[in-house]
Amino acid sequence: MKSSKNFTVAAVLIVTALASAAFIKPGKTARVNNKPGFAVIELFTSEGCSSCPPADELVAKIETEVKDKPVYILAYHVDYWNSLGWKDVFSSADFSKRQRDYARYLHLGQIYTPQIVVNGKTEFVGSEEGTLRKAIKSTLQTNASATIALDVESIASSKATLKYTTNTTEKNLTLLIAVLQKNAQTNVERGENGGRKLSHIQIVRKLQSVPLTTAGGIVTVALPKEFDVKTWEITGFLQNTQNGEVTAASHATFSEAESVGTMKNSK
Repeated sequence: MKSSKNFTVAAVLIVTALASAAFIKPGKTARVNNKPGFAVIELFTSEGCSSCPPADELVAKIETEVKDKPVYILAYHVDYWNSLGWKDVFSSADFSKRQRDYARYLHLGQIYTPQIVVNGKTEFVGSEEGTLRKAIKSTLQTNASATIALDVESIASSKATLKYTTNTTEKNLTLLIAVLQKNAQTNVERGENGGRKLSHIQIVRKLQSVPLTTAGGIVTVALPKEFDVKTWEITGFLQNTQNGEVTAASHATFSEAESVGTMKNSK
């Protein structure tokens, strides 16, 4: 009777081991994915460019579809169209420089608008809907290599104090904080879009770089004078300064209930 019982136990153990082996490839370690994929979509656009409105409309369309997903849209208005009839009020030389940095990272011969860069690795014409959707799908299905979380501690004297935590201090990484205006409309009077009313979303109004030397810390970010608690928010992301790859991202929105000085994580 004892021998029979031992045989039964051994058989159960063997069956369990075989079942486990069926799900684990040789040389691989099973692990839980706690770093889900994400997509940071950086659009370079301008109110002075007649090809840009379709790209602005596309990212607005995407935004309405991905509210429950880790997809972060940042629209940079470049300044090199300003001399051609219309000065874009949201434009900045800093954003034109960022686009030139991507040209260097991605080995491009020139910069152009509208252009989209996804996670610092893939670029294409900003109005190409199929390409954008494919890029989002691909990045969401790819495990992230790092994590970042943001908490905004307070807002006072046109400044926001942020607390960040990450699981990496890898060499050449920097933390970028984008202060975003959620939406705006402009009546363009001159230039290629003269006579049109243009709508924009997730407009980057300020981009601040923070060297990543520790896995956590406090950052003070200056807020533009047009800042409004209800219509602005923040996105933070980690980027490799050697190759431009974005390795993690997080999002924070202002809470109307605590508009005196607190922001909370979202997504």
